[in-house]
Amino acid sequence: MSVSSSRALVPPWLARPDDANVLDPRLWPASTHRTASGVVQIGGVGIDELRAEFGTPLYILDEDEVRARARRTRAAFESAAQRHGTTAKVYYAGKAFLSTAIVRWLTEEGLGIDVATGGELAVALAGGADPSRIEVHGNNKSVAEIDAAVTAGVSAIVIDSDIEVDRVARVAAEHGLVQPVLIRVSTGVHAETHDFLATSHEDQKFGIALADVARIAARIRQEPSLALQGLHCHIGSQIFGTAGFQESAARLIELIAALREDGELAVLNLGGGFGVAYTSADTPTDVEVFADGLVSTVAEACAARGIPIPALAVEPGRSIVGPAGVTVYEVGTVKPVAAADDFVRTYVSVDGGMSDNARPALYGADYSVRLASRASDADPTLVRVVGRHCESGDIVVDADYLPGDLAPGDLLAVPVTGAYCFSLSSNYNYVPRPPVVAVSDGQARLIVRGESIADLLARDVGASQEDTTP
Repeated sequence: MSVSSSRALVPPWLARPDDANVLDPRLWPASTHRTASGVVQIGGVGIDELRAEFGTPLYILDEDEVRARARRTRAAFESAAQRHGTTAKVYYAGKAFLSTAIVRWLTEEGLGIDVATGGELAVALAGGADPSRIEVHGNNKSVAEIDAAVTAGVSAIVIDSDIEVDRVARVAAEHGLVQPVLIRVSTGVHAETHDFLATSHEDQKFGIALADVARIAARIRQEPSLALQGLHCHIGSQIFGTAGFQESAARLIELIAALREDGELAVLNLGGGFGVAYTSADTPTDVEVFADGLVSTVAEACAARGIPIPALAVEPGRSIVGPAGVTVYEVGTVKPVAAADDFVRTYVSVDGGMSDNARPALYGADYSVRLASRASDADPTLVRVVGRHCESGDIVVDADYLPGDLAPGDLLAVPVTGAYCFSLSSNYNYVPRPPVVAVSDGQARLIVRGESIADLLARDVGASQEDTTP
């Protein structure tokens, strides 16, 4: 194998492990370990037991990990806010992963829920979320969705355009209600992330440009059925470091200072987007650092302008649920392929793929993988884990090392799949979506049923209707 060939196929961040059985604690739920038999166990339940009961592919969520991350995030922001004489609320970004079970977990931990569609709102309410702790987002909320939010009594609807001022005002007036709203602001801060994950630069679909906010605020204040609470911004997702958040916060405080001349703005929502580690090369920022940096920036900016510090809010999703999730697959085929010059890459095909994790295809996202059903002392081999779909871009893990004796029937586990895997799942190639199972204290329970081919056929009118031919 030539040096140039190997460098082209092995990402510069990926180091060959001495032992391909080792589980990097930065990537797995805290409860994860290998048993004496070599089986990976999460939440006190073995991967082999889970496969036997629920099959594969399978999404696993460690309930205790989700709750611990929620508590840590809430404590970090509430403590930082308290040090500066204000308050902070944490809303879980439901788009990362939403089910009635996770709504219950997070509301029990004191978090609110952030939703972006009528479907997400329905799940949040079905999960028992207090409507007064639900925020509603979206760049194209339908009248029906706005009506559902207003009548439910949500804490705020985030205004994303001129048209939404009219829509929300009209619906609230029809019900004789006054609806609290925030304005989503495009601050022009460019998050250092994938282009599709950056959501506050000027040329994209979300929010209202800085130059237009004063005009929108004036319009809202003229509507008796609307109550302008404050401003909102979300600069992107999977962000490491606080610089972008701090710059965005400073710009928003300057805007609040100007808008206060016509009325108080008591709330500043700084969004979410806190990054997590998907590989051993990732170095995410601790939530305490995010909290301290953001709140300190707001406090300093307010002090410089002689205005009170607003009540703060944030909307993390991935950083709470992402590292709590693991996806399990069964190996189907193992195929050596001549990849470059005399270098052979081993392709490992599994029984899932882009239908249960679209992020590698959408964003070129990197993941890690480990053999989960046994331990092996075979030499580590560079592999690419791929799915079963009819796309060459159907890649689950672009590059990692697995034991060289990998074989059909082995189980592989991919960590940090709690966010945006179930949410983005599809039925491409008519593949049923996997179930979601929660684990805790040695117990496993189904929280979202998987689909069967019969479920898919039931939606096809031609396949599901009875034969009425005489």
